[in-house]
Amino acid sequence: MKSQNKIERCNLTRQVDTLLPELIEAATSVLKSGKYVLGEKLKAFEESFANYVGTKYAVGVASGTEALYLSLRVLDIGIGDEVITTPFTAVPTISAIIMTGARPVFADIDPTTFTIAPKSIAKVISNNTKAIIPVHIYGLMADMDAIADIAEQRTIPIIEDAAQAHGSQSHERRAGSIGLMGCFSFYPTKNLGAFGDGGLITTNNKKIAEKLFLLRNYGQTSPYTTKINGINTRLDDLQAAMLLAKLPYLDKWNKRRQEIAEIYYQKLTIPEIEIPIIPKGYKSNYHVFVIRAKQRDELWNHLESNGIQANVYYPIPGHLQESNNYLGYNKGDFLVAEEASNSVIALPMFPELSNEEVNTVINSIYEFYGYNLK
Repeated sequence: MKSQNKIERCNLTRQVDTLLPELIEAATSVLKSGKYVLGEKLKAFEESFANYVGTKYAVGVASGTEALYLSLRVLDIGIGDEVITTPFTAVPTISAIIMTGARPVFADIDPTTFTIAPKSIAKVISNNTKAIIPVHIYGLMADMDAIADIAEQRTIPIIEDAAQAHGSQSHERRAGSIGLMGCFSFYPTKNLGAFGDGGLITTNNKKIAEKLFLLRNYGQTSPYTTKINGINTRLDDLQAAMLLAKLPYLDKWNKRRQEIAEIYYQKLTIPEIEIPIIPKGYKSNYHVFVIRAKQRDELWNHLESNGIQANVYYPIPGHLQESNNYLGYNKGDFLVAEEASNSVIALPMFPELSNEEVNTVINSIYEFYGYNLK
């Protein structure tokens, strides 16, 4: 069953086509203003995104990685410190910790949600633990209530990695509004994506926000005068303007993703496929739609050969990456994460995906396993 046109895992051009006049207007307004860095569009986007998430402050930075890095820096985390996170995440989560000089300490994941397991966090806390970074994976928020209970007992700050969770909710609280800080990426494929790299940090803490504003701009209080040592990691106004134009559509796009997910849930009911559970009270933004599949690699090849793009997030967990050998972890240390890496596959998911295309994907999966779709 060869698909006539390739069905991409994520297609960005369809969205651009629908918003092109607004995007051109947004870009033109910045170009004509002559203010391209730390201008009014950035300030407007920061205020709008903070309001959307439900926090008092938002600090735009150059990438999601640097959002995580600055969140650790603002807490003076560095050499000799430990930061707990999940091994089942994108490389930047771990890279940001390493950039500070701190040591990543991993905790295994829940087998049904793929998010970091609170009980695993409790087992690896030490006197050197200075922060916990739960990752809201695939758009599903981690169990923040349980993690907060653990963290509060030891007064350990929580930094939410919400790079994949724009608009996701846990008991009506949005991602990025629960921890001391929330970190977002606006990489183009995100639910709210820029046209290049971009990131942002949310917080309700005024002192932290003020320090973040300094850190992202060399630590300058005025031109050529620095109060603290910072770096250059600013979200530029052109990207901010684009994001500001797209933000009003985010909930609509997330709703469409949820509709697509529902089709997958209703029809992918064969025993060879396992779909992650969304706990009661949670709303995933379905940044990606991931299933567990028997004969995962063979299914992957089958889909690709039929013009259907699929991806694996993530084929190698963080503790088994060659770059992290120095941490001393071995195969078998985090069995749940390792099993997930060997079985997960992400199916096409983006708001402009048609129902017909979704059904084509499902039919191809049924065909691979020898079923007929009813």
